[in-house]
Amino acid sequence: MSNTELKELVIKALRQVHDPEIPVNIYDLGLIYDITIDADGAASIRMTLTTPNCPMAEVIPGQVQQAVATVDGITSAEVDLVWEPTWEPEMMSEVARLELDFTGKFDPAKFMKKSPTKLSINRKKQD
Repeated sequence: MSNTELKELVIKALRQVHDPEIPVNIYDLGLIYDITIDADGAASIRMTLTTPNCPMAEVIPGQVQQAVATVDGITSAEVDLVWEPTWEPEMMSEVARLELDFTGKFDPAKFMKKSPTKLSINRKKQD
């Protein structure tokens, strides 16, 4: 199998990994910066997250490593989590933009699970 074919299989595997707060796979979201595969089948993935404070920072890189390691022809998988360059919404693929109905500024609150905040104010009636 050629390196190009193997890389396509790795990309297919990466498209199965999702950030649970954003309904798009990490590849189309633009979180994967580089994929290298050496002649022995050792894969190295350089990636980021949407924010350094991502609550899934401990989980997603492990999911990436597991997904890539299961690809036939890959002998090992290493994930390097980086923060430069900083992820920007413009890094999303056209597929991700369509899935998120991206029409302008990215509003993460629109895609993150939040419970509504209720505020009630009680005033005493003054005579």
